[in-house]
Amino acid sequence: MNIDYQKARDLMVENQLRPNKIKDPIILNLFRKKPKEAFLPDTLGSLLYSDMDIDLGDERGYLKNLHIAQLIKHAEIEKNHKVLHIGALTGYVTSLLSELCAQVYAIEEEVQYYSFLKNYIKKNKIINVKILNESFKDGNSLNAPFDRIIIDCPIKKINKKLLNQLSDRLGQIIMIEKNQDNLSKAIKITKNDNNFSKEFLFDVFSTYTLYKENEGFVF
Repeated sequence: MNIDYQKARDLMVENQLRPNKIKDPIILNLFRKKPKEAFLPDTLGSLLYSDMDIDLGDERGYLKNLHIAQLIKHAEIEKNHKVLHIGALTGYVTSLLSELCAQVYAIEEEVQYYSFLKNYIKKNKIINVKILNESFKDGNSLNAPFDRIIIDCPIKKINKKLLNQLSDRLGQIIMIEKNQDNLSKAIKITKNDNNFSKEFLFDVFSTYTLYKENEGFVF
């Protein structure tokens, strides 16, 4: 079946993003032009721009297009920012982030997804992304501090190490905090010197879990 992906992207922007307070023309244009199909198998074609999560198995997958757009909106990424993306999967969200900032460090711990991530980033000639096969929960202290840390798959607890990897001057973690099996909340944690604040952003209905961890920090 032939799919007009550009038309599908246009409809997604007009029917899913605009009616839900995504108004920034930079974000809208980004979702219009970025080919999601360039980062996922052809077999998923009909689902890519639907109003659904895209399940990739093992409690991992891509959230709805709206939720991805909402996270990017609330992250308020600037062109000079250095961003850490934890849980990069096959690179679609990473590629969106790369259009907005100076440098993205993308962590994918699971080998199968890391292989896809590496191939898709190279195939799409994205030069400002550094791919890392490292621990999700530990982040990347070697290249810290980061202006933004994005975690777009739900987690129950955050490792305190990540707080120390934020820039002292208004560094932020934008993440999905898992509250119940199918209910999570998007939150923003902001660092200002040694002070931290937490802000609720929006509800996320998803069964995904980035990692299962008994030890961690509930902010």
